Amino acid sequence: MKFVDIAHFNIKSGNGGNGAVSFRRELYVANGGPNGGDGGNGGDIIFIADEGKSSLLDLKFQKFYVAQDGFKGDIKNMHGKNGKHTFIKVPVGTVLFNADNNEVLVDFITHNQSETIAKGGRGGKGNARFANSRNKAPTIFEAGDPGIELNIKAELKVLADVGFVGLPNVGKSTLLRSISNSKPEVADYPFTTINPQLGISSDKKGRTFTVADLPGLIEGANLGKGLGHEFLRHIERCRIICHVVDMSGNYGLEDVAKNYELIKKELVSYDFNLESKIEIIVANKIDLKEAEDNLISFKEKYKDKQIVEISGLKKTNIDQMLLKIGDNLQLIDNKPLSYVNKDDASEYMVYTFKDDINDIKIKNLGNNKWSITGDEVLKIYQKFPISTNDNLLVFNDRLKKLGVYDMLREYGAQKGDVVKIFELELEWMD
Repeated sequence: MKFVDIAHFNIKSGNGGNGAVSFRRELYVANGGPNGGDGGNGGDIIFIADEGKSSLLDLKFQKFYVAQDGFKGDIKNMHGKNGKHTFIKVPVGTVLFNADNNEVLVDFITHNQSETIAKGGRGGKGNARFANSRNKAPTIFEAGDPGIELNIKAELKVLADVGFVGLPNVGKSTLLRSISNSKPEVADYPFTTINPQLGISSDKKGRTFTVADLPGLIEGANLGKGLGHEFLRHIERCRIICHVVDMSGNYGLEDVAKNYELIKKELVSYDFNLESKIEIIVANKIDLKEAEDNLISFKEKYKDKQIVEISGLKKTNIDQMLLKIGDNLQLIDNKPLSYVNKDDASEYMVYTFKDDINDIKIKNLGNNKWSITGDEVLKIYQKFPISTNDNLLVFNDRLKKLGVYDMLREYGAQKGDVVKIFELELEWMD
């Protein structure tokens, strides 16, 4: 399957169903009371992490995901049916962002992790809910709340215990083949590995861990050159960095220390947190004669670093390398390193309307016409459709409590002026 690690798409939860307006119509029962039922809730958009998926290919091609609307209420106090939820499966390691502001919504780090990203609209109340001693036969009803629509950016970031980094052709893929059953492509040309390759390894003590062979870096990768950000996105998630260095210096043609520093610079330039990860330098290709002198000077220069001398091709010292990886992993807390702190992620899970926003805008259109807009006004406009006289009274009362009447007076509205509220045009009778 084609590996896809970025996808953009749109989601929309279901609208709530409208409440019903109805009255009892029974034989021998005069003046039956209201019995309009509530509308059903709209369906949610729910994401589920699935370790069986390895790509965002499905999300790449399907651009819209919509949950079912709630059904309207009915007579005899019958509630409308709730809309069906829409479930979207994503690979473990997927991070969802609000594409409009790049805010993190949720980070999927465990199998079967389930998160509701867009909650369905709440169903509206039927007229049976509004009966009281003063109004025993109300025609008041609520429309269902609208669903939530979001533009989503999904990024897949490999979740692995160990990430092999280094320049192209330093032997990362060969090394992965020698320590696991993974079969990455191996060839003597740049960027043989263009997608992350995962393998499972274990050391002589029986400790098992996942290893990722990540695409090779080049100078300027933090600026997007080469495979750039496509690579660096994945290294964020690895718990340990194994920096593979070709100790032969490409058969004596390159400075080994300079190559090592080049990659370190790219990691630090991309994200300073990468520098704080545990690093093991894997001195590869020690079977080549050019590696002998380079290895002596390299170990002298980086004597404070963890260095393991190996040959991935000849499988020399592979067991020692795996033991060192296992020992270092034990020093780290068992939780995977996540892009976002799960303790703080709950505040991003569900998008709902905020009740504390008051952004009413009143505009003089000329010719004795005014317009009123704003999120709070829109909520009232949507919640109480003016299809009954009672709803008109409730609509006016809510606007009055919101302060719209006082604002119109302050702006100079006169009796007989026309006030436009979205699609409605009403006469100002103050």
